[in-house]
Amino acid sequence: MEIGIDSFVSEVTDPRTGTSYSSVERMRQFLAEVVAADRAGVDTFGVGEHHRANYLDSAPVVILAAAAAQTERIRLRSAVTVLSAADPVRVFEEFATLDLISGGRAELVLGRGSFTEAFPLFGLDLADYDSLFEEKLELMLQLRDDAYPHWSGRHRPALTGQGVFPRPVQERLPMWLGVGGTPASFVRAGLLGMPLMVAIIGGEPRRFGPLIDLYRRAGAQAGHAPESLRVGVHCFGFVGETDQEAADLFWPGYEQAFTSMGRERGFPPPTRFGYDASLGEHGPYFIGSPATVAAKMAALSPALGGLSRFTVQMTNAIMAPETMLRSIELLGTEVMPRVASTLAR
Repeated sequence: MEIGIDSFVSEVTDPRTGTSYSSVERMRQFLAEVVAADRAGVDTFGVGEHHRANYLDSAPVVILAAAAAQTERIRLRSAVTVLSAADPVRVFEEFATLDLISGGRAELVLGRGSFTEAFPLFGLDLADYDSLFEEKLELMLQLRDDAYPHWSGRHRPALTGQGVFPRPVQERLPMWLGVGGTPASFVRAGLLGMPLMVAIIGGEPRRFGPLIDLYRRAGAQAGHAPESLRVGVHCFGFVGETDQEAADLFWPGYEQAFTSMGRERGFPPPTRFGYDASLGEHGPYFIGSPATVAAKMAALSPALGGLSRFTVQMTNAIMAPETMLRSIELLGTEVMPRVASTLAR
C-alpha cells in the first residue's frame, strides 16, 4: 500500500508568535514539505485546488512543477483537479508537461471539488454541475489515448483532429477518480475502470465498504481486471511523538478551518470532544503517534478489501513549520515501515 500526503497549501499562522507568514514565505515552506516527504520516503504528494481567500493552490500544476524540480522520486499529483471548471485539453497539456519536468512522476485525481467558487469565476452555470463533469471526464480519458482526437460535446467546441501536445513520459498518464459518498460516482469509476480515490472527511471509514464493493462489482461487470481496480482513501492525518501531542498540535488549525466552513454552510463549530472521538480506533482521523497511526492504517486496508493507496490530509493553518516537517519525517520513516511490516504479516 502506497502512503502519501495531500495539502491544500493554506496560509499559516505560527502558534508561538501569532505571526501569519507571507504568501511568499508560505510557498517556500510548502515546497520544503514536499522535499522533506521525498527524502523521508513518502510515496506521493498531492496539491488541492481552491479559488478562495487564504489558500494558495488555485494553480496546482505550477506548484507541482516547482516541487518536481526540487525532488527526485516522489510521485506528484493533484488532489483534486476540479475538472468541471477546467478545459480538459489545457489540463492534459499542463500535466503532460509536469510529467516531462518530473521524469514521469505526474498523476491526476479528477473530481468536482468540495467548493463551488470556480463555477462563477470561470463563467459556468452551477446547474450544469453533473453534465460538465461527465462530458469533460470523457474527453480527458480520450486525450490520454489519442493525440489527434475527434470529439464533440455541449460545453466545449469540438475537436476535429487537432494535435494535443506535449505527450507525457508515461505511456498512459495515471488518472484517478476522486469521489465522496455518492453511489453513482463509485459505479462510474468502476465502469470506466479508473482507480478510485475516496475522500473520507467524517464518519467511520468502514462504512464506505459497501460503496467500494459496488465499485469493484461495476468494474468486473464492465470487464476490467481486478488488479486494475485500485482503491485509495484520503483522510485527515498527522503524526506526533505521542498521541496527545499530535492531537493537541492539530486541533487549533482544525478548529479554525471547520468553524469558518461551518459559518458558510450552516453547521455548528467543532468541539474538542467530537474531534477526540474521531481519533479513536474506528474514527476517520489518523492523528496520533507513529504506532497509533500505523496500526489504524494497516487495519483499515483489509477492512475495505485491500487498499492500494492511503493519503493523509495534513493541511493545518495554525502550525509551526518545523512541526509540520517533523510530522512528515515521522510519517515516512516510522509510520510507513510499520504499515508495510503489518500488512506483510
